[in-house]
Amino acid sequence: MRLLRRRLVRIAMITTLLAGAAAVVAATSSAASAAPAAGKDGWVRIAHLSPQAPAMDMYVYPFGNPGHPVVLKDVGYGAVSAYMAVVPGQYTVAMRGFGAAATSKPALTSSFMVTAGAAYTLAALGPDPGLRTEVLKDQMNAPAGKAVVRVLQASLKQHRVTVSYGPDVLARELSFGAATSYKAVAPGVQTVRFAAPGEHATMPVTMAADSVHTIVVLDDSSGLKVDAVTDAVGSRIMPAGAISAGFGGTAPRPSANPVPWLVMIAAGALLAVAGLARIRRPA
Repeated sequence: MRLLRRRLVRIAMITTLLAGAAAVVAATSSAASAAPAAGKDGWVRIAHLSPQAPAMDMYVYPFGNPGHPVVLKDVGYGAVSAYMAVVPGQYTVAMRGFGAAATSKPALTSSFMVTAGAAYTLAALGPDPGLRTEVLKDQMNAPAGKAVVRVLQASLKQHRVTVSYGPDVLARELSFGAATSYKAVAPGVQTVRFAAPGEHATMPVTMAADSVHTIVVLDDSSGLKVDAVTDAVGSRIMPAGAISAGFGGTAPRPSANPVPWLVMIAAGALLAVAGLARIRRPA
C-alpha cells in the first residue's frame, strides 16, 4: 500500500508539472506572437532651428512621466538629431538652456503624439524669446527611381526665401518656420539655388534614387546657407544606427522567444521526476 501511495503521489507530481509547463509555454508563446504587432515603433528626431536661441538641452519623455527622459545635451542652432525609436503614444519635449538643472523651468515645453510606423521632426523655431515647437510629419519612401525633397525655412535674416533644385523650384518666397510638402525630383547631383532680397547662393547636392531629403535654410555669419538632411533611403529611416531605446517609460525591445528554453526546462524536470519514480525504496 505504501509503494502504491508513493507512485500515485509521483504520478500526480508529473501531471502537475505537465500542466504548469503547458500553461507557461502557451502564455509565453501567445505573448511572443503578439509582441511584434503591439510594439511597432514610431520615430522622432529633434532639430534646433531658432537662430537667436543659445545651445539647448532637450528632454523628451512620455507625457506625464518626466522621471526618466532622454536628454540631448548642448544642441546648437542647425543641429538635427538622429531618429529615435519610440513606442507609439503621447510625449513631451522640454527645452532648457545648456547646463541648466533638470529641475529648472524649461524655456519651452510642448506635447505631441507618435503613431506607429510614422516619423516626425520636432523643430524648435522662432526668435528668443518666442520659441515654439513645430511637429513635422516626415515621409519615409519615394517613388521608384526618384528622390523626394522638401524645404524647411529656418532663417530669420531673410523672411522670404526661394529655393530650387536643378530645374525644379521647390519653394517660392517661403516664410520663416514654414515647410513645403515633399516633391519628387530626378536623382543625381544637382545645384541647389536659394535666393532672397539682395542675396543669392548655390550649393551642389547629391540625392540618390529612392531617397528622401529635407533642405534646411539657415542663417550664417556671412548670410545664408543650406543643409541637406537625409530622412530615409529605400524606406529605411536614416541615419542608420539611430538611437533605438531611449525614451524613459517606453516598453523595452522584445527579447528572443523563450519558448524553446521553457520546453527544455520542463522536459528536464519531468525526466527527473520520472527517474525518481523508478527508484524503489524499501516498504
